[in-house]
Amino acid sequence: MSPHVPAAGTDASGTRATPSPVMLDVQGFAGLLDCSARHVRRLVDAGKCPQPVRLGGCVRWPRAIVEAWIADGCPNCRKRPGVAR
Repeated sequence: MSPHVPAAGTDASGTRATPSPVMLDVQGFAGLLDCSARHVRRLVDAGKCPQPVRLGGCVRWPRAIVEAWIADGCPNCRKRPGVAR
């Protein structure tokens, strides 16, 4: 007998795997940080996280950039270093 190979797009148990979105909305970003959407907005306003991409009326963050930022230890992302508020 041959071993069972799961179908494409499914995990080992045979359930359909949901792909990770390429772009994150504020709720998705907050979920990765385990914080509120309001806290994410505060981080953006303070320049402490990657700036979002605006697509029409939508605000999104590229998942790869957010994950790299988290992997780097969440460094300050302010464009002008040395400028204090």
